[in-house]
Amino acid sequence: MPTIPEMLEALKEFDTPSITNVVATYPDNPLCLGLYNPWTQNWYTDHSIRCMYPELGPVVGFAVTCVYGLPDPTYRRLSFMDVIEALDASPKPTIFVFEQRFPPEIAGKVGLSGGNMTTAMQAVGCVGAISNGPSRDIDEIRPMRFQYLLSGIAPGHGPTAVHAVNVPVTVAGMDVAPGEIIHMDENGAVKFPADKLEAVLTNVRKLRDEEAARMGALRSAKSAAEVGAIFAGQSYAKSKV
Repeated sequence: MPTIPEMLEALKEFDTPSITNVVATYPDNPLCLGLYNPWTQNWYTDHSIRCMYPELGPVVGFAVTCVYGLPDPTYRRLSFMDVIEALDASPKPTIFVFEQRFPPEIAGKVGLSGGNMTTAMQAVGCVGAISNGPSRDIDEIRPMRFQYLLSGIAPGHGPTAVHAVNVPVTVAGMDVAPGEIIHMDENGAVKFPADKLEAVLTNVRKLRDEEAARMGALRSAKSAAEVGAIFAGQSYAKSKV
């Protein structure tokens, strides 16, 4: 049986839409695990964030989560070092999922995670980060080969504070709990429970083979009838009355 690191590495052979297909997108497909109701549960990201380094390809890791906001004079218990310790304690590799909770008038101006934070996170096995807000130092981070999915870029920020570490968060329409597995690329990100890792890998490999055979047949099709026959039983086919 392959090890967890080997399975995580193998998942990097697939794009994120392929992972969504076996996690929940097509619940009637036998290769879909149906882990979530595809529309009513928040298990993948929406259009509000974008990939900063699409050339890196897919990135996979265990979620470590955090909430950032404005400093609160009544609560000063946490700092970025608590984030680093949580990343260090987690199974590797990790993906940092940080929800930014700032007032609307400044939320688009918080260039939160830059070169120093990224270097520190990478030192303890983190390979990427996802946030519902902006960050900065994009050119400085690029050669580090550390992936970011963000709402955008902003060059500066004011005082910020860590409000919570390793709690459930919501980022770009995706609810994430600590320890879940995140798969991310230029299409966005998807999450699933860590105990489903082997099943996701097994099914996405089968789906790849099935789709490769179908697309090969489609390339040879010469008529709508032939295309229809190839799609028989698939969601693309006409519904039977």
